[in-house]
Amino acid sequence: LLMVITACAVAFAHGSNDVNNAIGPFAGITEANESSTTAEVEEDSYTIPIWIFIFGGLGIVVGIVTYGHRIIKTVGKKITPLSYSRGFAAQISAALVVLLATFRGLPISTTHCVIGAVTGVGLVDSKDAINIKILKKIVVTWVVTFPAAALLGILVYMVF
Repeated sequence: LLMVITACAVAFAHGSNDVNNAIGPFAGITEANESSTTAEVEEDSYTIPIWIFIFGGLGIVVGIVTYGHRIIKTVGKKITPLSYSRGFAAQISAALVVLLATFRGLPISTTHCVIGAVTGVGLVDSKDAINIKILKKIVVTWVVTFPAAALLGILVYMVF
């Protein structure tokens, strides 16, 4: 029961932060289009239409259903062996970090937080409990994706 509750807590935290990271640019474009300006709007002066949240939520569901199993397998099995108590500790810790960041208005990654928490509970036994090869692959991916997305953003913007 605790694992279900903490999984729901992480899902709630994910919805409060990551989904909004994804729909933020879209909401900004929608606001600029409605006001016919690209000027920065005052905080809290724009109400995001509910359909944008629904659009973002549907995108998350489609992503989970189509490719989510690969991430679930990596985080749940490949980084370190997880027991119920380790899973609980990792889930609740990640959810709390994401929610604290959300309350501060900081866009962070739930995935980073969960992987950090899973790694943390694995380190309680020893560093040998962590699959360093998988963890290195994840960290390299994190480092590469930021500049890759930035460069792709530049290229797409310049082309279109």
